Amino acid sequence: MYDEVKELILTCDLPGGEMISEGEIADRCEVSRTPVREAFLRLAAEGWMRLYPKKGALIVPIGEREAREVLDARVLVESHAVESVVDDPAAVADLAGRLDDNLARHRAAGSADPAEFARLDAEFHQLIVAAGRNGLLADFYTSLGERHRRMTADRLRRDGDVTGRILDDHAELAEVLRAADGERFAWLLRSHLAGVHGTDGVHGNDGVHGADGAVR
Repeated sequence: MYDEVKELILTCDLPGGEMISEGEIADRCEVSRTPVREAFLRLAAEGWMRLYPKKGALIVPIGEREAREVLDARVLVESHAVESVVDDPAAVADLAGRLDDNLARHRAAGSADPAEFARLDAEFHQLIVAAGRNGLLADFYTSLGERHRRMTADRLRRDGDVTGRILDDHAELAEVLRAADGERFAWLLRSHLAGVHGTDGVHGNDGVHGADGAVR
């Protein structure tokens, strides 16, 4: 049950700021309240929810500080990965091919399947990090994956037209990578992430929310 509810949060089927109850999720998933209660407790411990006795659970919105920190970390790790391969033509060609394959599947998903689009968006960037052949950084980046997916899903939920920009940006990033231009890649990556996930597009803030979702 934990995995099912968490997936609903990551895909924004349960969007940030929404109040839900154990009964609603139990009915939706056709299970008893006991596994739902256990899932809520675990998700609250991980920071995805805030529990309010006799009122329900608040899905914690994506805060501006969280978004900025995730984006900064992504730029640092991805740029480092590209710098580590640009002097290896074989590695560059292999990564470019993998990115081309991802882009083909990404375009096929389009805006019709936001959850799959968000998953492929995360995969595109994970392929770049994996090519850097630094296990510690790859593991760290993987730990950002859930936050990355949720941020993309939230952006798609609020603006389905952003899919076009993401695809265009990814195509340009792949071409710059193919040209082995690490400096321009870093600049384009920062521009891409700021344009898609900039603080003007972040849903929520860093305030403490009450059970009604209002900032206190």
